[in-house]
Amino acid sequence: MNQEKLSAAIDSFLENIRSNPSYYEKNHTERNKRANKYRAISKAELLKMEKDDFLEYIGRLWSMLMWGNKKFVVDTLIADNGFDELKQKLAELLYGDDAVEKRWNTFERSVKGVGPATMSELLTYSDPKEYAILNKTTLLCFNYLDVPNMPKYNYQCTGEKYAEVCKFAKEIAAALEAAGAKDCDLLAVDYFLWDEVLPIATGSRTKAPAPRRGGKSGSESQSLHDEVKEKIVEIGRLLGFESRPEVKVSAGAIVDAVWEAKIGNMGKAIYVFEVQSKGSIDSLILNLKRAMGNAAVQAVVAVADEAQLGKILSESAGVIEKQSLRTWTVDDVLAVYDNLSRAHESINKLQLVPDSF
Repeated sequence: MNQEKLSAAIDSFLENIRSNPSYYEKNHTERNKRANKYRAISKAELLKMEKDDFLEYIGRLWSMLMWGNKKFVVDTLIADNGFDELKQKLAELLYGDDAVEKRWNTFERSVKGVGPATMSELLTYSDPKEYAILNKTTLLCFNYLDVPNMPKYNYQCTGEKYAEVCKFAKEIAAALEAAGAKDCDLLAVDYFLWDEVLPIATGSRTKAPAPRRGGKSGSESQSLHDEVKEKIVEIGRLLGFESRPEVKVSAGAIVDAVWEAKIGNMGKAIYVFEVQSKGSIDSLILNLKRAMGNAAVQAVVAVADEAQLGKILSESAGVIEKQSLRTWTVDDVLAVYDNLSRAHESINKLQLVPDSF
């Protein structure tokens, strides 16, 4: 970690506290209130929750701010995982006796639709002295502070990597405390990153991590494929489409994702997405060609890196009509998701539509 950058940020942070104590006192009160509310919920109480209680439990997380219709998101989680199974897995993550690395990996492998931001936020509330929040802001700030080997994609956020994030967050907490800051748990570190480091980091020109030499392994490619597919589905939902993964749109064509819009009582328009991370381009082209057999499909979108998209365009010539095929880079998908989710978070903070709780 770059100690000079950290020290400069801490000095500025402490000066801001001295010049505007009421703002930081309000933040201190807010974070303690949030943590205490969640810590007051026992394992037994979590397991006994009814769906309305669970909606409030999940819906009030910061990681849910981007969703206006939180009930839809929670209902999807329950449908995908089973309500009792979901509560049991959450209880094991938050209250289990195994090391956090093992609990994290077990939960991540067995529960669909809950990402690192939500997992880590709940862990932080359960024990703010041990567990840190891990989200895009954390990683952006850590990259600015030159913390090494931070993940770029969600699938790289393993239990072992989360333990590293917590270790570095504890170093920041210790540095804050040594400089004179009070109540320096890891939830306080998250506020410090948001208030002080993030504005600096977003105003800096940071260098993106270089791609790994030799390409990605098969398991890495599959993990990236699944992550990009999930992001496409979530982008569609944020845009107001009925968005689903793994959909059969015509005979022999099960595609990675679709966005569907109903047009009154006239029918629907469907947009099809296929993600290419590794393997045969021929199968992707064939799947998109078959998808075009559905008259409701307005366009098909191939998603891959720049090099593979060039091959897809070349090899699909004469197979798929040029005006029907669109291309989208993996990096653009992830950037659109990040920017769109931040926009929704900001708009939802205006509370233009009352919470349903």
